[in-house]
Parts: sequence; structure tokens; C-alpha cells
Amino acid sequence: MQDSPSVPPRSLPRKLGLWTGMAVVVGIIIGSGIFRVPSPIAAVTGNITGIALVWVLGGLVALFGALSVAELAAMYPEAGGPYVYLREAYGKPLAFLFGWMWLLTTPISWAAQSLIFAEYLGFFVPLSVGVIHLIAAALIVLVSAANYRSVKLGAVIQNLSTGAKVLAIMGLSVAIFILAPGGAHNPLHTESLGAANWPGIGIGLVAALWAYDGWENLTALSGEVRNPQRNLPLALIGGTLVVLVVYVLINAAYLRALPLPALASSTSVAADSATVVLGHAGASLVAALVMLSVFGTLNGSILSSPRVFYAMAEDGLFFRTVGRVHPRYETPYVAIAFIVVIAVIYVLLRDFMQLAEAYVLGIWPFLALAVIGLFILRKRRPDFPRPYRAWGYPFIPALFVLATFAVVGNSLYHQPVSTGASILITLLGVPLYFIWLFYRRRSADRVRQAGNPD
Repeated sequence: MQDSPSVPPRSLPRKLGLWTGMAVVVGIIIGSGIFRVPSPIAAVTGNITGIALVWVLGGLVALFGALSVAELAAMYPEAGGPYVYLREAYGKPLAFLFGWMWLLTTPISWAAQSLIFAEYLGFFVPLSVGVIHLIAAALIVLVSAANYRSVKLGAVIQNLSTGAKVLAIMGLSVAIFILAPGGAHNPLHTESLGAANWPGIGIGLVAALWAYDGWENLTALSGEVRNPQRNLPLALIGGTLVVLVVYVLINAAYLRALPLPALASSTSVAADSATVVLGHAGASLVAALVMLSVFGTLNGSILSSPRVFYAMAEDGLFFRTVGRVHPRYETPYVAIAFIVVIAVIYVLLRDFMQLAEAYVLGIWPFLALAVIGLFILRKRRPDFPRPYRAWGYPFIPALFVLATFAVVGNSLYHQPVSTGASILITLLGVPLYFIWLFYRRRSADRVRQAGNPD
């Protein structure tokens, strides 16, 4: 006898393959960052040497993280990703803190990406500020509806948008190299490399890590990836390598098109670079490219991020309702709808700069702690099946941890207010954890009393 269709599945089915996994990694990482942060990185580093070191070092840090976390992903191919690894290595309190920070940053990220999309749409169609916010809110609802309806539909959108954006960025880079002024007029021929400005490089790495952030989102989808022991490590490592190559290529194109002072002062570096070689048509091309890029990032985040809250609900660290799976669509529909509501509120009440300032460096320290958990689990559970073992262990994982905390420490030293605020916001999760436990105990007591009125 078959189960009634009204009974929700107990878990999320595995429907995603290797290419979708890579598309999630590449599509989420390459968002708006590569069109915004090259200018401040150029400003703080001051020369071509510093710019190159920031992008290469940032890419290596991300790659080292992917190489390390891939072992954990293959060990625990479950929904939730870093939440699961922190829970297994340290216990539920630290995992809850990660979930708390994820809850703060996820809707902010969705709201910021959707506002960027709507703002660039205004390049083609005149829009008022109010209409921009309404379009951004509608975009979140529309993309979420597709992922609510079907994980396969979300995967198709992700594959197409990621492929299109990578081809477009590489095409733009090649066009700039071919069409940019040559000889003495080429900025790369007139700018000196310069000595490395290490304090500036440290500050620039904070921005670079933001641009490289997102590879960890795939691990939240681990419970829905087919053959996860093989596909998760390949997607994490391969996707991060693709992004590193794309980022180095487009930054070299920026430097070929613009003199260093112009690059450092530009508020729209991609548009300015394209305009040098393509005129007004170049700015239009870049506006369309930015819209495509942030659309893919938004879809990838909506596809993956709600799985963390689904996993927390399964563990009893979030409202049980959030852990429900749709009986027909087989998606974590309540978790998706929950974040949509918060993200739309952010969009309607705040502008992009307020959202960007609120999106502080909160996730990377948890990724470093997850990689430290790799060392802990190697010692605590030596016989646990490890289909993939971290390449370069223990050196590569150790370098990722050291690099992450060095960047955070440098940020705390040079920007103590914003970085300190991020740490304090994270620590607010400690009392919230105990409040949640108290709430759960009270709820359980009420249920017992209702079942035993005597």
C-alpha cells in the first residue's frame, strides 16, 4: 500500500548532480562583488603588485577552505552544511551560533542582491526609488517561488544563469584586452608594479573574501546531491578554481583599460572599463551583465541557504514547522517562505548601502572553526568513513584557518568598530541559545501537562 500523498516526505530527495553543484558554487560566488570591490582594493593596496596579491591570495584562501571542507561534506552529506560540521565537532551551542549568524546574513544578502538587480534595471528603464524597491521585492518572491515549486527548476535556472554569466565575463575580458589602447597608452605599460603594501593587502583581503564568499553554500545542499561522496568535493574544488581564474582575468582586464588612479576612484569599475573600449554600448552591456550575475547569485542562495534552517529545525534548535518538506514538491517550503518574508521586509525598509554595511564579516570565522573541527574529528573519529580526504592535510587546512583569522584580526585592528560590532552580534546568539532551550522545556512541560490533566 502506498503512502498517502498528503504525508510529507521525511527527508529531501537527492536530485542534484555534479554540474549543478559546480553551478551553485560558481554562481553564488560570482555576484556583485567583482563589479564593486576591485576599486576599494586598488585604493588600499596602491599598486598592481598589491592588487594581484589580494586576488590571488583571496582565491587561495577560498580554495584551501574548499579543499578542507570537502572532506567534511563527504563525511556528512546532510542538509545544513557548516551547521552540521560544527554540531558534530563542537556540539549544538556553537552550531546554533552559526545558525543565528546565517539567519542575520541570509535575508540581508537576498535583499542586497535584489536591490542591485533593480537598480541596474533602472539603467534601461527610468525607475523611482519606490519602484526599485518593489521590483526588488517582487524578484525575491518570483525566484523563491521557482525554488519552492521544484528543486530541479531551481537547478535549471542556476545552470543556465551561471553558464551565461561566466561566458559573458570572459567575453568582456577578452574584448577589453583586444580593443584597449595599445603601446604607451596601455595603462599596464605605464603603471609600475610597486612594492607590496602588506597592511593595505590585509585590508583588501577582507573585501576579496567577500567577493569569494559563497562556495560553502553548496554544502547546505549536501542532502540533495546525488553520489555526494564524489560530487561534493569535485564541485567545491572545481567551482572555486573556476572563480579564481575568472576573477584574475577580469581584474587584469580592468587594469588594462583604466590607469590605476582611475581604477581606485571608480564607483562602477566594470562599466568604466567597458566604456573605454566599447563606448556607451559597453556600459549597457555591463549593466545587463550585472543583472544576470546577481540574478544567478540570488537564485543559488535561495536554492541552498534555507536548508540550514531546515537542519536546525530537524535538530530542535528552530521552530519544528520550518523543517517541513512539501508533500508534492519535496522542497523545504516553510524555510524558504520564512526567509522570503524577512528579506522582503529588509528590501522595503532599507537601501543597498545600509544593507551592505549590515552584511559584516560573520560567516568566515565559522568556516575556520569548521575546518578546525576537521582536526578534531580526525582524532575523535579516526575510523569514520572518509570517501575524500583533505588534500595537503594538515598544512592546507591549517593555512586556511591561519589566513582567515589573520584577515579577521587585521580587520579588527584597522576597523575595530565594524568588526567588533560583528563579533558582538554573533555573541548575542549565546543568550538566545539558552532562551531557546528554556522555551523548548516550557513547551514540552505544557504538552505533558495537557496529556496528563490529573
